[in-house]
Amino acid sequence: MYIHELSMRSYRNYDQLSLTFDDKINVIIGENAQGKTNLMEAIYALAFTRSHRTPRDKELIQWDEEYAKIKGSIYKRNRRFPLEIIFSKKGKKAKLNHIEQKRLSDYIGALNVVMFAPEDLNLVKGSPQVRRRFIDMEIGQIQPRYIYHLGQFQKVLKQRNHLLKELQRKPSADRTMLQVLTDQLIEHAVTIVERRFKFLHLLRTWAVPIHEGISRQLESLEIAYDASVQVSEEMDLETIKINFEKKFQDIEAKEIERGTTLAGPHRDDLVFYVNGKDVQTYGSQGQQRTTALSLKLAEIELIHSEVGEYPILLLDDVLSELDDYRQSHLLHTIQGKVQTFVSTTSIDGIEHEALKEAEIFHVSAGKIEVQK
Repeated sequence: MYIHELSMRSYRNYDQLSLTFDDKINVIIGENAQGKTNLMEAIYALAFTRSHRTPRDKELIQWDEEYAKIKGSIYKRNRRFPLEIIFSKKGKKAKLNHIEQKRLSDYIGALNVVMFAPEDLNLVKGSPQVRRRFIDMEIGQIQPRYIYHLGQFQKVLKQRNHLLKELQRKPSADRTMLQVLTDQLIEHAVTIVERRFKFLHLLRTWAVPIHEGISRQLESLEIAYDASVQVSEEMDLETIKINFEKKFQDIEAKEIERGTTLAGPHRDDLVFYVNGKDVQTYGSQGQQRTTALSLKLAEIELIHSEVGEYPILLLDDVLSELDDYRQSHLLHTIQGKVQTFVSTTSIDGIEHEALKEAEIFHVSAGKIEVQK
């Protein structure tokens, strides 16, 4: 899988741009605030219909413009097809093979992308929200229906929280509607949690040996799911559902008192252990970075195993954050099999065979030139 051509209009600091790419390694060089990350973000947005940097689509549209457009020519399973995403002040439209998709979940997954940026090094030591977002975005790529359940869950969660705040002010009010919303919430929560368990099983399959290799067999990685409801990977859907129902019955009074939903996938977390110790709390910076790198490399292999092709890899200003050994391990792993985009202020000091064969692009003030 690779992007052959990308074009943009009125996107961030790019007025109009059209580029063709090498199917192996593409290096984007430029000073900060010139547009390197904007280009990476555009490829990410073409895959996920959203930015990885902001939840507000209007920030992607140039000032005084009505919309921003990204188009890509993609090769997947030896056939070419176009993708297009338009961000406007009224919403967004996604087209696959020139046909507008009624639901974004029908579009996501057409282009598989793995991004590794400096903030991903915070995957281990950052907030639970960062880890939930990581797992949700990756499951959504290989199981687009998951995005639907996640969206429905968040919609019901918002309604339920609003009702809990009302009940907080009037505790004696009728709670029939609360039970209706709780049942709806559980329906989607059970599916989300069950699919997260299945994904983590696959992730471990790849991440554990990769981590062992990067650490030169000195460290073993474990990944655990920290659930807010007493559920486990061994449980079937019906048992998970029963446990959710019991949990919400037990905490109903407390939720009304607090005015918010206290259990569910939006409260869950991932925990990483290296040699039996919680790496977020007790791990060194090196161990935390090795864990993050292992997860990203595992994503690549996981998507390949599920989809049948390697995803596109975006390395956004991350090589300079890794030491020589981890840099070399990363570049060696992807060489020759993954179309990769590397953004950096300079490739000086990065010695690797993969970069010697790369297509080089220079970015300055929203203009890009190909190095001849």
